[in-house]
Amino acid sequence: MRTVMGLMLMAGLTLPATTAAAQDAARGEQLYATQKCSMCHQIAGKGNKLSLLDDVGARLTKEQVHEWIVDPVAAAAKATSTKKPMMPKTYAKLPPADVDALVAYLMTLK
Repeated sequence: MRTVMGLMLMAGLTLPATTAAAQDAARGEQLYATQKCSMCHQIAGKGNKLSLLDDVGARLTKEQVHEWIVDPVAAAAKATSTKKPMMPKTYAKLPPADVDALVAYLMTLK
């Protein structure tokens, strides 16, 4: 059975931006779980209270959230953050689409 998305792509149509953004955010939420981000971060009372992310989308720009994921050392220096332990650099190795999805999810937290 063909999906609506598959039929749209075959017809050369693209998804509306809001639908694509919602899909990215949903995928980012899944990645947040599979990457075990809650070991150090907390959202809606779930996870480690060391670094609360409930309103990160209101506090930081999309570019800043991206930098925290791919270059946490530079982001911490810009923010003059002294939190220990520092966020690991390992997430820079994620595929760009995964980073974008994580950013999309985190930007929904306001």
